[in-house]
Amino acid sequence: MLGGSLEGIKVIELAEGVSGPYCARLLSQMGAEVIKIEYPGRGDVSRSQGPFTDQFEDLDKSGAFLFANYNKKGITLDVTNPEGRAILLRLLQEADILIENQTSEFLKNASLRYEDLKQEFPSLIVTSISPYGRTGPYKDYQGSDLTSNAFSGLSFGTGHESREPLTTPLSQAGVLAGVGAAFATLMAVLSKSMTGVGQLVDVSESQVIGVLLTGYHLPTYIYRGVAGWRSGNRMRLGLFPNCVLPCKDGYICIDAPQMEQYQRFLDLLDDREWMENPRYRNRRAMSDEYPEEAESLIAPWFMQRTKEEILEICIENRIPCVPVKKFDEVMKDEQLIGRNFFEPIKEPDGQVFTHPGHPFRMSETPLDVKRPAPTLGQDNEDIFLGRLRLEADEFRRLQRDNVI
Repeated sequence: MLGGSLEGIKVIELAEGVSGPYCARLLSQMGAEVIKIEYPGRGDVSRSQGPFTDQFEDLDKSGAFLFANYNKKGITLDVTNPEGRAILLRLLQEADILIENQTSEFLKNASLRYEDLKQEFPSLIVTSISPYGRTGPYKDYQGSDLTSNAFSGLSFGTGHESREPLTTPLSQAGVLAGVGAAFATLMAVLSKSMTGVGQLVDVSESQVIGVLLTGYHLPTYIYRGVAGWRSGNRMRLGLFPNCVLPCKDGYICIDAPQMEQYQRFLDLLDDREWMENPRYRNRRAMSDEYPEEAESLIAPWFMQRTKEEILEICIENRIPCVPVKKFDEVMKDEQLIGRNFFEPIKEPDGQVFTHPGHPFRMSETPLDVKRPAPTLGQDNEDIFLGRLRLEADEFRRLQRDNVI
């Protein structure tokens, strides 16, 4: 096998939270060298969010930080300070990519917008991730995973129609924005390899989430006038059965979009009423007009069986079906274990922290884990004294002045 597909690419990361760090993590696993810049003293905001690997709040033991930041070198630097900004510019002289997800106000005050850097670094790729994008009337608005879900329309479609809209769990906007940013950055790297010119990669978290809706919800609004809905445990405007139902020991998700799959499902039920009643042949009406009635008729079959029993039956009959798993069940899943999805990484203190792995595999240039996430300022001496050749006295002064 070859080395990493991005071997030789140098990345400076000026980001925190999920989106920017996860984008940089993916690039680092493809072989790029990533130097992560954090604010002196407090570091990335995710260091304070946890969950922590022990009972104490330790900035170096936040699971959220460890997940998004392994494979990186870490330094502390106040880039809003003129001396700190000058040091950043020295790092950018050798960099191919700058990844940032800072606020517009921060970038403007520090003179680190793309237009501020383009003339001095024409070959630099700047990947900029923000809640709403760097252009448009909302470009200066601050936001979060929660607001991206709400703004995109995703929250309105989450939950049951009898209740208020719900947000989606975990950091979906951040992770998906990170994946999208990594993809777009790779396209910019490819373009630069042919032209020698860098560019701005402008990623909007809200638009990334909005893409989830455009393939289905937007055409439904355009062609059918339905502006939004919450369908709870089922996929509305689909083909029955396409729902989550309780079973003997939990919940099961079943979806049989093809007519052949639906017929095999009816054979499993062995119910003549289902097979002969025209009301139950109109699958779209069952999904849109009377889903509760349809689900109530098949519910007893599910309640008589466990998740594993239903799964085995559906696999044998080639019907798409899967148990609704809790997180402890996900970590024990033989499919994910078989694909080495979970990556145990030894931390500097000797603890082994299991990370969720990457979303894809590459046969010739596999994604690699070379080192755990850095402790705060772990590589300061290596980068500032070794690579940038700062004098020891200057290094100590900058430390005292809280510049590094």
